[in-house]
Amino acid sequence: MSQPVDSCSSHLPVMVEEVIRYLNIQPGQTIVDGTLGGGGHSRALAHLVGNRGRVIGLDRDPSAIARAEQQLTGLPVLVAQASYCELPEILNEIKCQGVDGVLLDLGFSSDQLGDPDRGFSFSSDGPLDLRFDSTSGKPAWQLINQLSENHIADLIYEFGEERFSRRIARRIVAQRKSQPLHTARELAELVRSCVPRSKKSTIDAATRTFQALRIFVNDELGRLDKALRILPQCLLPGGTLAIISFHSLEDRKVKRAFREHAQLEIVTKKPVVPTTAERETNPRSRSAKLRVARRNVDDNKSVQSRTL
Repeated sequence: MSQPVDSCSSHLPVMVEEVIRYLNIQPGQTIVDGTLGGGGHSRALAHLVGNRGRVIGLDRDPSAIARAEQQLTGLPVLVAQASYCELPEILNEIKCQGVDGVLLDLGFSSDQLGDPDRGFSFSSDGPLDLRFDSTSGKPAWQLINQLSENHIADLIYEFGEERFSRRIARRIVAQRKSQPLHTARELAELVRSCVPRSKKSTIDAATRTFQALRIFVNDELGRLDKALRILPQCLLPGGTLAIISFHSLEDRKVKRAFREHAQLEIVTKKPVVPTTAERETNPRSRSAKLRVARRNVDDNKSVQSRTL
């Protein structure tokens, strides 16, 4: 069972100034924060759209929703527990014909990392869960104790780009015969024993395996693929889609979709990265990349593209 929700978020939003600049927020606009997290981006956006505008904040994590409802009280923010893939349904429910901007921050939050019952931290002795929505699907610890060795190896290689995936999977299967893995710490220690550590590397050897399991458990890439197809249609002509990714699998998908989608015009030819100052004050921002695209202003062109 998760701990009671702390109303104070420890999460630092990434590239707030850059997001505001590229979304070009104006009073009275409707903006979507599709990954609410700690609420930092939503708070900044809400102050800019003002009382005549609205921010729609979505998140799959019920703890994030509960925290945001407390922290964002009094601001023009509509909070809903939903995936950004469900934005068309949300807009239909509130009778909104389109929005001026959509922001997705695809990283997980410091609040999730700090919750010992979620398993995001390598040092956690709580269950290896890794789900954003703990009420849906199976936790990671169940999956690694049920899936075949080949399936585990394939998903760690595909979603974590871990070249020692076969070795890790073999050790997981051998371990679970005597004592099934249950906690994040147990898995992290097992992975570290399998992966040679370069003296120059500052990244924990367990990082790629945890990333792979988290992506698999939450179907992150599948949801991103769907979002990249449908979100441009939620934008008003001239509306902006801004996406912050944290690893190459996500960034490649965003880059390709922005280039190929008939309704979008690329704004950022190269990804925008955090400043040196931000990387120093918020080390978790170091791998962040922001890409921005804008829906075609030409209504005729937009309508025609929807019929293709």
